[in-house]
Amino acid sequence: MQRDNRLNKLPPVPRGAAEEETPLENSEKPASQDVESKKPAAKKAAVKKPAAKKAVAKKAVAKKPAAKKAVAKKPAAKKNEGTVSSVYRPRLYTQYKDEIMGLLVKELGYGNIMEVPSITKIVVNIGAGEAKEEARALEGIQKDLTDIVGQKPVVTRAKKAIAGFKIRENQPIGAAVTLRGNRMWEFLDRLMNIALPRTRDFRGLSLKGFDGRGDYTLGLTEQIIFPEIDFNRIDRIRGLQVSIVTSASTDQEGYKLLELLGMPFVKQGEV
Repeated sequence: MQRDNRLNKLPPVPRGAAEEETPLENSEKPASQDVESKKPAAKKAAVKKPAAKKAVAKKAVAKKPAAKKAVAKKPAAKKNEGTVSSVYRPRLYTQYKDEIMGLLVKELGYGNIMEVPSITKIVVNIGAGEAKEEARALEGIQKDLTDIVGQKPVVTRAKKAIAGFKIRENQPIGAAVTLRGNRMWEFLDRLMNIALPRTRDFRGLSLKGFDGRGDYTLGLTEQIIFPEIDFNRIDRIRGLQVSIVTSASTDQEGYKLLELLGMPFVKQGEV
């Protein structure tokens, strides 16, 4: 075989040229890849730091409201203390609790303090016979009752028709109001100490007003005995009925309760 001499015609290649190019290419490529691969790692590390700060901030913020709640509980206790100390009690009710209950236990011989009778409610009623002819009469009755007791009355209506009195069914025939609690004690105090002494020729209340179960009913001929009524502003003089309902079981117990409260009864020798 003949040897190919064409390779001998090529120019000679320097020895170090090929060796220098390959290491440079190999050394530059990994270096750039390493730098590029390291940069995202640095970014990830930088992103993780704010996450740690947020967690710390959330914990710190969550702890502060807990301390505020503990501080907010103290004023609530002060409010409760103020309400207990500022409870309003009428004068007559205070006298009943402090003095009259003990006297009733001794005089009537009760074995338990819960057996002592008390005032349950007071009903004030005004009839309006003229309301069937004058529609404005009912308005005057409601106004008088509101001024006397300080509470809006309820209109009473006929339950059935009565031809003899010319009354139809469900026709307004008057007004009534029921008092309980503080208003009841205040009205009873004003009735016994202010209104009844202003009655003309007053000589005491009759004992015939008891119904046999300890409740007492009295009638007043004029509403102007109450200081809340202005004589110049009323349309006419009206009478009213006051029913005092007690928890007493007998008339004797009811009489003793009202007498100790200050009800001006006629003396038994003068009846």
